[in-house]
Amino acid sequence: MATTLQTPAGSQLAQQLELCAQGDKAALREILETEGPKMLGVARRLLQQKELAEDALQDTLILIWRKAHQFDARRGAAKPWIYAVLRNRCLSILRSDAREIATEDDRLELRVETDRVDDAWKNLGHDSELKKCLEGLQEEKRTAVLMSYVLGCTHGEIAGRLQAPLGTTKTWLRRGLAALRECMS
Repeated sequence: MATTLQTPAGSQLAQQLELCAQGDKAALREILETEGPKMLGVARRLLQQKELAEDALQDTLILIWRKAHQFDARRGAAKPWIYAVLRNRCLSILRSDAREIATEDDRLELRVETDRVDDAWKNLGHDSELKKCLEGLQEEKRTAVLMSYVLGCTHGEIAGRLQAPLGTTKTWLRRGLAALRECMS
């Protein structure tokens, strides 16, 4: 048997994709068991709604089942291929005109996220060096930094939630983090 440069987990995924291409349902189940939770997390982050993320994961598994024969280990590793299928499915869902937009839920989720950022801010000790340094930042920079680190939001997500241009949001984060580094050192 020829050796490959892939990690054991990567070669195992590649083998599971090969078995899926041959019609082995247990291999697809194994992919779901090993990668499913991480895939759901990625989908949730991209789609911002649990139900849509679950739909995307299910659709992705069907696509993996149908397209497993297209995977070629010589062209790339199995894990990125699987996550590319997931990402493309999530983007298709986002672009879909048939998708219902639950604006009330979005506002509620934004309120919950704002509460989480506020709670994280309040839970920092009064004599905490981090809190003192964060207090020295302008409010929008502080909020952007907290959204990034507390909620794990991307630049685009922060820009959308703060209703600010993407470039401005990136500047807030870059300058805010630079000021924090300087203050903490």
